Amino acid sequence: MKIVRMNKLDQSGGGKLTAFFDIETNDEIIIKGFRLVTGSNGLFISSPDEKGKDGKYYDTVILPKEMKQQLEKMAIEEYNK
Repeated sequence: MKIVRMNKLDQSGGGKLTAFFDIETNDEIIIKGFRLVTGSNGLFISSPDEKGKDGKYYDTVILPKEMKQQLEKMAIEEYNK
């Protein structure tokens, strides 16, 4: 798994959204729409999601805990470059 694109956002507006990024799996499948967000405990990733008929947002990509932790570490390292 690797990050194939990262778009950093201007933080002068004070928003929590820090960057958008896309990943490529080991099987060469590209998944777009991950976000890097600034929270009270530092940076974390948010999976792509879509709005349901009930008005709530639901993740469209569900990652196992270990894979999400690995991806979060990779994304933060890439962001800090």
